[in-house]
Amino acid sequence: MSKVIYTARATVDGGREGRSVSGDNKLDVALAPPVELGGSGNGTNPEQLFAAGFAACFHSALKLVARKAKQSTEGPLAGASISTEGSTVAAEVGIGPLTEGVGYGLQVHLVVTLPGLDRAVAEQLVQSADQVCPYSNATRGNIAVTHAVA
Repeated sequence: MSKVIYTARATVDGGREGRSVSGDNKLDVALAPPVELGGSGNGTNPEQLFAAGFAACFHSALKLVARKAKQSTEGPLAGASISTEGSTVAAEVGIGPLTEGVGYGLQVHLVVTLPGLDRAVAEQLVQSADQVCPYSNATRGNIAVTHAVA
């Protein structure tokens, strides 16, 4: 990274059974483990927050590459009418025990909906977004991330 443009801050008190507040107080949520992990489920959890962040980031990257691809004069997207109107990205973040070592790991599955676009164009946009998205770049080689075009 050549320079930091923005830094988000959040403070957690109580871990998975606590509270998380962003530095600007715009995010203030109660945290609770899901029932599947032995918790009450009476709050959000880090996996939900990660899913929301990844989906939002990937969707923005998708919109960016779609805008750029429409202006392309080369490659499979040349001349394509590319619109991200009505598009969505759903992130599924799974947590479970590691098969080797101690502790838990994560996996991510992104489901991208691009209504009205040819499937090949949509898949190319997803692959391009994967190269641009900061969450994709941060997780690449660290956790399993898969994509599907709905």
